[in-house]
Amino acid sequence: MLLRDHPLMMFKGVRTWPPVWIWTGGAKNKRPRGEVGILQAVLPSSIQPSNRCFLYVEHEGSTYIGCLLTDDRAFCREIMKLLRHHCDRPIAEIGSLDLTHTL
Repeated sequence: MLLRDHPLMMFKGVRTWPPVWIWTGGAKNKRPRGEVGILQAVLPSSIQPSNRCFLYVEHEGSTYIGCLLTDDRAFCREIMKLLRHHCDRPIAEIGSLDLTHTL
């Protein structure tokens, strides 16, 4: 089971991978969509419930943030740990990670 297809990568029935990317700075807002960019950082939300985290990516000279939401808090914590070990890697590659062990 790939990360992008995992059944827990949902929030209220909506797939949340990849996140919607919001421009935070850099050369120009290219309004990227999908599995683009290089993961730079993963930060937890300070807002409860703890079912979300923020992903920072670099894409074509600009920085973007995306909010990854899940219905399952424990799964969110595990995904954050996993993603932190994959910083400096392409989002498309991360989407292809095998998460069969989490089922």
